[in-house]
Amino acid sequence: MPDTPQVDFALDTFECIVLYPGPSGRALPDETVQRLQAEHLQHVQALQRRGIILVSGSVDGPAREPDPPIGFGLARTGSVDDVRSVMEADPAVQAGLYRVDVLTFLCPSGSLEFPLATTQR
Repeated sequence: MPDTPQVDFALDTFECIVLYPGPSGRALPDETVQRLQAEHLQHVQALQRRGIILVSGSVDGPAREPDPPIGFGLARTGSVDDVRSVMEADPAVQAGLYRVDVLTFLCPSGSLEFPLATTQR
């Protein structure tokens, strides 16, 4: 990883999933939004059961950006591209209700635990 900080302790690497409002969200009928939100939840729960996503949830509160993040998650597969691919397969992302970005997240080794996560095998 080219931008790994040089520190004197071990780092754990995760894929950070950030969900934003999508380009079509405001134009979609309420019934479609509700259906897509349910399909999004099913998609994320399936990824959690498979051990791809360790934790996910909604973000609430004021932000400075015009389209602040609305959801956040962490995965640990070793591949930002793989996580981006499975998140782009989310029906709500495909329909434009949401858009997703996946970045690398680094933290001191052992500082995060996910007791509810399914271990990826």
